Amino acid sequence: MAAKRKAAAKRRAAKKPYVPNATPEVRARARKILARLEKAQPDWGPTLEFSDPLQLLVATILAAQAQDERINEVTRTVVFPKYRTAADYVRVGMAELQRDLKPTGFFRQKAKALKGAALGLVERFDGQVPRDMEGLTSLHGVGRKTASIVLANAFGVPSIAVDRHVARVAVRLGFSRQTEPDKIEQDLRAVFPERHWVKATWNLILHGRRICNPTPRCPVCPVIDLCPYPRKTKALSSASRAIRRSPRGPAAARR
Repeated sequence: MAAKRKAAAKRRAAKKPYVPNATPEVRARARKILARLEKAQPDWGPTLEFSDPLQLLVATILAAQAQDERINEVTRTVVFPKYRTAADYVRVGMAELQRDLKPTGFFRQKAKALKGAALGLVERFDGQVPRDMEGLTSLHGVGRKTASIVLANAFGVPSIAVDRHVARVAVRLGFSRQTEPDKIEQDLRAVFPERHWVKATWNLILHGRRICNPTPRCPVCPVIDLCPYPRKTKALSSASRAIRRSPRGPAAARR
């Protein structure tokens, strides 16, 4: 048994790191796609409301499996006025924090994640949100996606965040063939120049929310002629036609 464990450890150690292979053709197509998406989505950028790095970290943790509009409502009216520092999240009782977070959904897990992250901030970072990936991902409940959003939008650090929308759109547009978020992130870093990483992230997120849904709305897609996805839809559903006719602004269709 010990010999098998040693052999398995050697195989893991010998495993080569993933190396993206972005061709010049893919990069050129990515530039065209990003230019069109930016034009079609002039409101690209953070969809969570925040005024400092801690607020963005908290909002991003709360946004898991929830609509940003709902999270903004809860943070604006309840969370941010009440909890102003990391120490505030540490001091509050778990039952009280859960009550405050209940409208966000999965509130027990989110309360636990917030308390754990806040405790890490207080104990290891003097209550301040770290400005690097290693520090952020060392916090309880903070993965690369959350860390990338905070780095890019609170500190201006070029980062790519891969959520379910980015992962879906990246594969459909032929930017990646991977299924693991970390590898998709590496592919996108190779496809887009660093100065466009934040812009690419938000445009892929919004495109995935508004157009490139699990059942894509291909007839209204601004990059349909640049998309290699083989299962394009031929007609709009009745729901999609209603959305297209709706007079509401783009914020109404973010999810």
